[in-house]
Parts: sequence; C-alpha cells; structure tokens
Amino acid sequence: MLGVKPGASAAEIKKAFRNKAKKFHPDIAGSAHSEAMRKLITAYEALSDIESRFHYDKAYAAYAKQTGFDYRRWLNEQGDPASKAKLIFYELLHLEEVKAIEIWRKNGGLSFSMEKLLEREDWMDCQYILAEELDKRDFSFEAFKLLAELLAEEHRRPYFRLFTPEIKKYVKEMLKKRLKPQVDNETWILCIESLLGIGFSRHEENIFKEYINDSLKK
Repeated sequence: MLGVKPGASAAEIKKAFRNKAKKFHPDIAGSAHSEAMRKLITAYEALSDIESRFHYDKAYAAYAKQTGFDYRRWLNEQGDPASKAKLIFYELLHLEEVKAIEIWRKNGGLSFSMEKLLEREDWMDCQYILAEELDKRDFSFEAFKLLAELLAEEHRRPYFRLFTPEIKKYVKEMLKKRLKPQVDNETWILCIESLLGIGFSRHEENIFKEYINDSLKK
C-alpha cells in the first residue's frame, strides 16, 4: 500500500504516507477514493506503531516465505550500515544469536553505532538483547559497555521504564561477578565511573565510589 521496503524507517514510512495521501485524499481526489484513503491510513497506523509493526512483520515474514521473498537475504545483499544494523536485530529476534554477534563484530563491534542506524526503540531493544547474548558467552566487557550506554539513554529519556530496575540489577551483578576478572584495574575503574550520573541511587553510587577507592589503593 505504501510502496516502501520491509526495512523502511519511520521517516520513510511517514514520507510515503504523505505522498500517497496527496493522491487519494477525498478533498483532492473526490469521494470515490475514500476507501483507498481508509486502507492507506490503516497501513500507516500498522507500520508507524512499533508493537503493531512487530506483529505485522511476523505475519508478513510468513507470507514472504510462501511467496519467495527472503528478508534476511535482501538485508544481506544491501551494502549500507543501516541494513547491517537491521540484520543484526533480525537475527536476534529469530534466535540466530551467533550470526548476529558475528555480523556485529564484522561491522566494528563496540564502534558500530547502531543508535544512529535504527529507530530509537529498535536500537534499545536490539542492544539489550545483544548485550545479554554477549554476556552469556563470557564477553562481559562488551556486554557491560552496551548496557551502560543503554542506561545513560534510558536516564535521558525513559523507554524501558518498569523494566529498568531489572537492567540495573543485571549490570551490578555483571560488574561484580563477571566483569572484574576480565579487565585490568584501570579499565575496571573506567567501567564503574561510566555508571555515575545515569540514574542509580545515591546509595548505589556511593558503593561504586567505594569500589573505585579500593581499586586505587591497589
């Protein structure tokens, strides 16, 4: 209906809707096109809301499988970074975690700025899932860096909301149990410092500062 590709961004969808609306709006095209305009609005609403788009994409993926369209292959064939970021998210959602991590690493790992390539909500969901999968495979330093970045963004403008305390708990557990044995003392201190001023309580921040003081004494 909108004439956009499966991986279209919110801005592309909005632009396509506006262009189509100019053609089918009853005030311009007459009442004969009111049904087409209604369908256009329905399509736009389905794709502009993240939850409804997720369900639509799942249904479309099943349809595409029958009709021969391979979204994974299409993303693989694109050479641009945005398609690579979308492919990472796609693989994570389809439980292909090893593939997702491999693509992420090939595109720079921690230096691959997915927040600039995905819609904000998609980026935050993708980054959280990716961090979990990295931590499961004992790549806790990379996982920590991704989660610290997420918490900083969450503190700036909430998205996870009620789930945020669980993420903070997860980060604190990782910090103490899995991260410390993997990094040197200087990196350990820098990691702790990255947690200051991003929404942890005063008590938690005091504990972080104690960790730093203890490390500086060594």
